[in-house]
Amino acid sequence: MEKEGWKRYHTIWGLLFLGWFVSYVDRTATGPVITYMIENDIGFFANVANPHGIGGLIGSLFFAGFMLMQFPGGYLGDRFGYRTIIILSVVWAGIATLLTGVAGGLIAFILFRVILGLGEGAFYSNDRSYIAFHTPPKKVGLGMGVALTGLSVGLTAGTIGVPFLITAAEPIMGEDAWRFPFFVMGIITLVSAFFIFRYMKPKNNPTQSVDPSSPGIKVQFNKALLYMSLYSAVFLVIVMGIYYFSEKLGLSNITIAGILVALCPLLIYYLYTTKKSDIKPILANKNLFLLYLFFIPIMWHLWFYGFWSVSIVKDFGGGALMAAALIASFNGLAGIIGFPLGGKISDMVADRPNGRRNILAALTAVLTVLIFIFAAYVMMGNNSPIVMSIILFVSGLFFFALQPVAHALASDLTPEKSRGSMFGMLNLIAEIGAVLSPVVSGVLRDNTGSWGIPLVLDGILMAAGLLLVLGVSSKMVRQSSLPLKKKIS
Repeated sequence: MEKEGWKRYHTIWGLLFLGWFVSYVDRTATGPVITYMIENDIGFFANVANPHGIGGLIGSLFFAGFMLMQFPGGYLGDRFGYRTIIILSVVWAGIATLLTGVAGGLIAFILFRVILGLGEGAFYSNDRSYIAFHTPPKKVGLGMGVALTGLSVGLTAGTIGVPFLITAAEPIMGEDAWRFPFFVMGIITLVSAFFIFRYMKPKNNPTQSVDPSSPGIKVQFNKALLYMSLYSAVFLVIVMGIYYFSEKLGLSNITIAGILVALCPLLIYYLYTTKKSDIKPILANKNLFLLYLFFIPIMWHLWFYGFWSVSIVKDFGGGALMAAALIASFNGLAGIIGFPLGGKISDMVADRPNGRRNILAALTAVLTVLIFIFAAYVMMGNNSPIVMSIILFVSGLFFFALQPVAHALASDLTPEKSRGSMFGMLNLIAEIGAVLSPVVSGVLRDNTGSWGIPLVLDGILMAAGLLLVLGVSSKMVRQSSLPLKKKIS
């Protein structure tokens, strides 16, 4: 019997928590920085006619790079080691964040945000796979939830911390104060990468038989960096090329986002034709495919709030930038409870018929109702900071709790050797929501003068996600689930 106490997999959870934290602070910064520029009519947004649409497009371009690296990141993790790609991803993110702070114009700013997306895009699938490999099967959901809590803390820290850092830097840097958060966060990210490299190593245990060629064990930095760089270079040229030529042709921001989204099925088709033996099993599984689609509204909701929450609260009477950030932060703050709680509940019902599926459906249903409640409340002219904070916190609790449940369910459906590729495919398709959400919501805000319609659209999409979850078959889950190999504790 395994002794109680601190285990190696607990250390892995904690360090991956750190990885999620810095990656979400880095990417969340874009929204508050752009809101600051729009409110003060400075930087790239001085005298711009459709600032929210352009700001949303920047977010969409970031997520286009992020989306395209999802499957390659997981595939490279299966080949060169999950830990390898995790470390490279965090180092890459730190460098890209520092470079964003020195951007001299809009094009450079977009370029470094896309590069950030390409680097961070490789993190997710390897994080999920590394946890699944090193964690006892009955604790996988909890482990995924604990690590994902870093997302919530990072989202909250970015939402509150970026306005704070900008305000602190204004007396010294003036209109360039928006650069300061990127310098601070870039340094923190690189320091975090060092700790992950130093301490997130598998523990050698001579009493357990472990295949050294397993992606959960092996580490091959040189080849991984080479292939990651090659994939990123190709995707960077594609994304920036689409942006450049679309601007030359005068295409709308939503049209540009639509073209970026079209890259997803094109990439899947290319991967299917070139790596059919690897791709077909994770695409042909109906239950996995329903979960892939379910995550589109999940990513839409995450980055509708993650990108525009400060602006939404501010527009509906949430006060100045810092006050609005504090109210908006309650949504992300809920994940500190929601992620581990969802993971724990997921593990408790894992052996029951329809267990994880039913919990996922229930959480999604409550979240959908709460989204509509928040939309109705603010659209009726109500703006109590206390009420808005409570609604955002409670809805965030259910939103973040459902994610480790869905991740653990997807892991159950997939053989160990294909988990990196599966999670990469899941987030590749899911990021369609992240690509579209910032720009579509921003354009709707510019055209209607209110965030009301975008809030209602968010609720409709989440309701569609609920229907997808209900389509998952518990019988098929039990048939598809495979026992995991013996873990390292």
